[in-house]
Amino acid sequence: MATQTLTEANFDEIVTGNDVVFVCFCDYSSNACRRFAQTFEASSNEHPDVIYGTVDVEAEQGLAAAANISRRPTIMAYRKGVLVYSQPDGLLRETLENVVAQVNAIDMDEDRKDLDQARNQLAWE
Repeated sequence: MATQTLTEANFDEIVTGNDVVFVCFCDYSSNACRRFAQTFEASSNEHPDVIYGTVDVEAEQGLAAAANISRRPTIMAYRKGVLVYSQPDGLLRETLENVVAQVNAIDMDEDRKDLDQARNQLAWE
């Protein structure tokens, strides 16, 4: 599946409306971003169940500022609308595939239940 262009207009809807979303914040005048774009696109083709989106930091300066992007590319992963991974600089293909597997393996319902239990225990102490 090809990557999608994310903008201020569609970012929240895509991130919160899908199970797993990987976002690459890039400046395509950068050699590092252009190189990583190939890896990111290849990974998107391997995982049709995962949404891959790109943010052009020059065109979407508000999104880049909200995400505190200081180095490009920066890769973020969201699971059920929750930011679960953020890494500046591009990743090697094998590393990206490992991160995709780990993000897919997160059980957000179980993690939220554990968090709720911890909050309840703290409330009674």
